[in-house]
Amino acid sequence: MTDCPPPGPAARLWEALRPLDPYRSVKAALGWLVVGSVVITTFLVFVAFRSATGLRVITVFSIIASLLITQFVAHGLTAPLDEMTAVTRAMAEGDYGRRVRDGRRDEFGALAHAFNRMAADLEAVDTHRKELVANVSHELRTPIAGLRAVLENVVDGVSAADPETMRAALRQTERLGRLVEHLLDLSRLDNGVVPLHTRSFEVWPYLAGVLKETSIACGSGSPRVRKDVHLHLDVSPPELTAHADAERLHQVVANLVENAVRHSPPHGRVTIRARRGEGAQSLALEVLDEGPGIPPAERHRVFERFNRGGSGHHGPESDGGTGLGLAIARWAVDLHGGSIGVAESPRGCRIKVILPGGPRDQS
Repeated sequence: MTDCPPPGPAARLWEALRPLDPYRSVKAALGWLVVGSVVITTFLVFVAFRSATGLRVITVFSIIASLLITQFVAHGLTAPLDEMTAVTRAMAEGDYGRRVRDGRRDEFGALAHAFNRMAADLEAVDTHRKELVANVSHELRTPIAGLRAVLENVVDGVSAADPETMRAALRQTERLGRLVEHLLDLSRLDNGVVPLHTRSFEVWPYLAGVLKETSIACGSGSPRVRKDVHLHLDVSPPELTAHADAERLHQVVANLVENAVRHSPPHGRVTIRARRGEGAQSLALEVLDEGPGIPPAERHRVFERFNRGGSGHHGPESDGGTGLGLAIARWAVDLHGGSIGVAESPRGCRIKVILPGGPRDQS
């Protein structure tokens, strides 16, 4: 690539005069308005002295000319404000799709551009709010409807209150509780009020404890973990240590394992692999499953809220999840200043997490 030649004297002079360009500065336009009015008035007075025209007539003509020029310039300056006022009123009534023209090159053009960006952000927030309400309503309705059906069957005598029926009610209650917990985490995410309490700890016993809790959930009949999926922990070296917020990292590992188990085939295997990262006390964590994997076109969407993938990606006995687990995992990793993403894998899906380690400034 060749370098651009330095600007010539004319270009440098024009760049220096840009503040005086009426198309780029409102102040320059007002200044030119005053100069134009003075010049016209002076010219008409000069004509009056050089001709037989009366001074009163010249004064009237100069006033009319000045008013016309002022009106023309004022209309050009206030038109963007009138348009913004109309768009603002429309936004107040719930119409976030309108925009103002931002073709001007002066301060009003910059204001119009910033106004359109604000309108686009408000439209995105409004769309997200509507989607959130719709998705949460749908997610809450499913377990509540299932729990209600079980209880109605017991009350009507269709089903007995045996352990199997109570386990079905418990599963729906647990699913409802998980969704509420995820929504609380999501609220903390949006408010940005979650501090990190980092500390150094040994990775192997920590991850073993997380997997043990997962196994206990499996034994209680929770659909989070299927009994036919084998969980394998691989930590090298065994004395590996990390520096992170243990509670937030627990959310990451639990959600990744839950997602991997949900998409595993019958009698599949989920591997949790931990290695030392590039920095001191940094951690490289991977969760691998033997499921169908994630198509490349969908990998950038798996960490979005309420994204549950296609129906064909779920394993047997899966309830599809809430679609919030991976979004919360990404949030927890971002709090640490780390990264999370879908890595290439010859089989199944491999989610890779990098935590930088070391204390972080929480101010």
